[in-house]
Amino acid sequence: MKKVEQDRFIISVKVGPKGQITIPVEARRMFGIEEGESLLVIGDSARGMAIVKATEFYDRMGGMFRDSDSDKEPEKRV
Repeated sequence: MKKVEQDRFIISVKVGPKGQITIPVEARRMFGIEEGESLLVIGDSARGMAIVKATEFYDRMGGMFRDSDSDKEPEKRV
């Protein structure tokens, strides 16, 4: 990992045979990501993709994507 500044970094990860990546411990610490936490992968073919904590996304969207009858995240659809 190449540190750019104390609050930024550039990192390279490899995609495993099942499409999995490992988020390095430095990144998990920086963003407070804990085992079992849900993350969202958001993508745009022209702009790239990002990984964000699901709780942060829903909080920043002001409940826009929450279940209308409760304060919970919507159920995942596969």
